Amino acid sequence: VLLPVRCVSSSLLLPLSSLAVRTAEPVDVLKVLQLQNQPEGIRKTTGFCPKRRSGSGPDVAYRISRQAQISAPTRQLFPGKFPEDFSIMALVKPKSGLQAFLLSIYNQHGTQQLGVELGRSPVFLYEDQSGRPAPEDYPIFRGVNLADGKWHRVALSVSKKQVTLILDCKKKVTRPLPRGNQPAIDTRGITVFGTRILDEEVFEGDIQQLLISSSPQAAYDFCEDFSPDCDVKAAQKPQAQEAQRNPSRPEVR
Repeated sequence: VLLPVRCVSSSLLLPLSSLAVRTAEPVDVLKVLQLQNQPEGIRKTTGFCPKRRSGSGPDVAYRISRQAQISAPTRQLFPGKFPEDFSIMALVKPKSGLQAFLLSIYNQHGTQQLGVELGRSPVFLYEDQSGRPAPEDYPIFRGVNLADGKWHRVALSVSKKQVTLILDCKKKVTRPLPRGNQPAIDTRGITVFGTRILDEEVFEGDIQQLLISSSPQAAYDFCEDFSPDCDVKAAQKPQAQEAQRNPSRPEVR
């Protein structure tokens, strides 16, 4: 049984179209999925920084419970092509002991083409239009534990035939990604937050940011540009805080 697709207001398409042109601006996945409206199973909570030097008060995050079921057409995130090289960036505090997918992207036939699994030994699932790499070749980041109940800044940089995990702005681990020479992710399917279709395991915990950038360099700059330390004045406001300060509720059709 497919998870229900929550329709996202067409009013979001205009700014997203401009983001596709301005490649420096990432897609704010939490905003597109309307977590700021706190659907069932999601509520606001204190984020990564209880207090910031800029005096802006505590960061705002979202607490995700098992009841949350959030999905949307992938074209709501990417009206055009999904980038060949890209970054996925998250500021997240998974529940201790968790092993679940944070994000899953499916093609129009229901095949998962992209996924980020958090927990012990995180997995980056990627499958291009030709089925490469095979499941046994999905990059696994052994020795990395994201299931310790703590906040983590997780950034993945996908460039050509490798993927690099930058954890907490320090640890860098690179794995081969043996995909084809002109890999493509289908945007005619759906994007599912917090699980995979038919999976029993679901993401539980807090999340403050989830960004996808068409620049593989963005992952390396995540901590400076989008998720600065608490005692550093933010050059750009954290995305989740933007949502709280502009709580305009879009009309859902």
